[in-house]
Amino acid sequence: MDAIDNTSPPSSGVFKDPAAMSPIVQFLAGNGAPLLANVYPYFAYEFSDGIDLNYALFQPSSTTVTDPANGLVYTNLFDAMVDAVRAALDKAGGGGVDVVVSETGGWPSADGKGATVDNARTYNQNLINHAGKGTPRKPGAMEVYVFAMFNEDQKDGDPTEKKFGLFNPDKTPVYPINFAGN
Repeated sequence: MDAIDNTSPPSSGVFKDPAAMSPIVQFLAGNGAPLLANVYPYFAYEFSDGIDLNYALFQPSSTTVTDPANGLVYTNLFDAMVDAVRAALDKAGGGGVDVVVSETGGWPSADGKGATVDNARTYNQNLINHAGKGTPRKPGAMEVYVFAMFNEDQKDGDPTEKKFGLFNPDKTPVYPINFAGN
């Protein structure tokens, strides 16, 4: 999401560097290829004082965002972020380019703001349940990949970065998850 500016409301999404992104978008459009986007609602939540935790976790929330440009209503942060990417694609001439969420680990299980095992399970389970519904701007199934398979206890950097896995290094589950969705 570092390549996108003005993500709220989602229709205002633009690429930060159109000179760099426009040729890429044109290439993708010309070849029928999708744009791969890493979408991490956790980091938006972690570095913001104004994002409701439930809105970020696909949970019922008092937060909804109605986009004044098109009247679409957003009830979760993931959809708003993905549709901001779609708006940026449209503005760069890539309205037909699909978005594949190549990474969303959504939520760490420890060592950060709102980072608990329960919140990690809630985000990832709700993501799996939601992926078949699409976003307000593009309803229908979407391609989404969960990051990461394993916690990375030996990874350098911020302790939160070590805790995005579905499994511990010893292969035991960090929490139960149902990949069939609901």
